[in-house]
Order: sequence, then C-alpha cells, then structure tokens
Amino acid sequence: MPQEFDQQISLEFFPAKTEAGRQKLVTETLPELAALAPSYCSVTYGAGGSTRDTTRDTVLGLQSAGATVAPHLSFGADDEATILALLQSYRDMGVERLLALRGDLPSGMGTGQLVYANELVAFIREHTGDHFHISVAAYPEIHPQAVSYDKDIAYLKQKLDAGADAAVTQFFFNVEAYFYFLDRCAAAGITQPIHPGIMPIINFANLERFAASCGAEIPRWIRTRMTGFGDDEESKRSFGVDVVTQLCATLMESGAPGIHFYTMNQSAPTLAIAKNLGLGTSH
Repeated sequence: MPQEFDQQISLEFFPAKTEAGRQKLVTETLPELAALAPSYCSVTYGAGGSTRDTTRDTVLGLQSAGATVAPHLSFGADDEATILALLQSYRDMGVERLLALRGDLPSGMGTGQLVYANELVAFIREHTGDHFHISVAAYPEIHPQAVSYDKDIAYLKQKLDAGADAAVTQFFFNVEAYFYFLDRCAAAGITQPIHPGIMPIINFANLERFAASCGAEIPRWIRTRMTGFGDDEESKRSFGVDVVTQLCATLMESGAPGIHFYTMNQSAPTLAIAKNLGLGTSH
C-alpha cells in the first residue's frame, strides 16, 4: 500500500448529544486519530440549525485540544442576523474554515425558505471577505433532488464560482462514479479540488438506511457479501475495512487531492483503514 501519501487527510465529527459524548470526542477519539495528522476536522450542523449551540461548543472543544476545525454552516431556518452573529463568533474563536451547505429544515417546520449554498457562500464572502477557507458539498452520484446530472454539476459550479475554495463529496463506494464526476466537472470548467468523502462501514444496516436517504449507491456485490455473513459481525467488520481500504488505495494511487473520513465519532474503523494504507506511520 502507498506510504508516501502527502495529500490532505480530514475528519468529520458530529456534535454529541451529551456532555459525556462531547468529552469523549475531545479527550479520546480526537487524540486517537491524531496519528493521521488531519489538516482539519469538520463538525456537522443539524437541520435548520438544530445543533447550532452544540456545534459551536464542539468546535470550541476540538480547537482547545489543538485541532483545526471547520464548522458546517447553513441558513436552514435561520435569518441573516443569526448567521452573521455565528460567523463573527467563529472569527472571534479563530476559526478559519467553513463547510457551507444548503441545509434542510427539521421535519414539522413546513417548507420554509431554503437559501441555496451558492447564496450562502456569496453571503459569507460579502461579510467576511477572504477570512474563511470555504468548502461546499459535491455529489458524485448526483444529489437525489437533482433535475439532471449536468444541472447538478452546474449547481456545483455556481457554489464554487460564488467564492468556495474546494468541495467535499458525499460518501460513495463506486470509485468510477467519482472519477467520471471529476471528468465532467473539469469539462464544465471547474478547477477547484474535489475531495472524496469516505464512510467506513461500521453498521451496515444503518449505512443502508443512510445511503437510501442521501442517494449514495451501495453496490450489489457489497450487499450480497454482507448478507452472506449472517450474524458474523467480525467478518462483516473485516470485510468492511477491506472494501474501504481498497477504495481509498485506488483514490490515493490515482491522485485524489485528499481523503475526508466520515468518522461517525469513532476512531477504530478509520484507524483500521489507515493502518492498511500505511497512513499514520509516515504522516
């Protein structure tokens, strides 16, 4: 496996629901993943800003532990004044990275008025200049609400043209989908790096539900193999690590700009993959 991967490794966490969970993230999970020398850690932002305060608290905790942090941010149900105050709070905290997303409204809040990510990127640039490095979301297998493949790429270009510096993809297991997506993005005039988002296979049943909701495809051969293991959780875990290791190895060998791991606030699955890849030994 490659030993000389010099591109960016980044990690994603979510705000834990309890204080104990937040402490574990900062005092156990983050230090265990420090061997990967992540360039930054992102922190998710609940629908409609539902985790606004816990996201900010998690960002502060990770920063206090020495991590470079990139909070997720969306308008959702928030008004401009709320977002401006949050941006100022992050600047005061020394945050220099953001992931700008369209976001969703929590269920039960009606349709509301969603502000698209390109508008959010433009809003951030208007009020903070070049202070933040801004990433946006990309969908190699295309957003489930997209009108067409080409229109989804055009929308990604709008987000990047509005001032975003890079994109991070939804997780995927079809590596060909990522490379084809890169080719079509280049043909559309996109020059910013598009970092592949990688999801370790931790709980396959949960992964299937998540994939169905966000439009990510789990190849039939993976589903069939997992079904064949029955209740053998150790074989499922080992197979999952092998599958994602090979996916990452292909990406690395093909010159991907980095790997963004969706950790699910767990260190062991990502570390197992990283060990197979030789990451953490020369990083």
